[in-house]
Amino acid sequence: MYGLIWRIMPGPWVSKLIMTIGLIVGVAALLWFVVFPEISPHMPFNDGAVGTAPGGGEVPAPGDEPGDGGD
Repeated sequence: MYGLIWRIMPGPWVSKLIMTIGLIVGVAALLWFVVFPEISPHMPFNDGAVGTAPGGGEVPAPGDEPGDGGD
């Protein structure tokens, strides 16, 4: 497939090299600025578990548990 793309591009090899670098940079920018931000909310590594309880509330401090009589 890459050989086909190389053969289809017009011009000498220097021109082909510059166009290839431009295509690679363009695809990387499209992925970085459009695709990755769109799929980011759906990825599992965005589920931060530090400081949250399983029900979604905050984790109580060690002396704040109900019924411990620490007041």
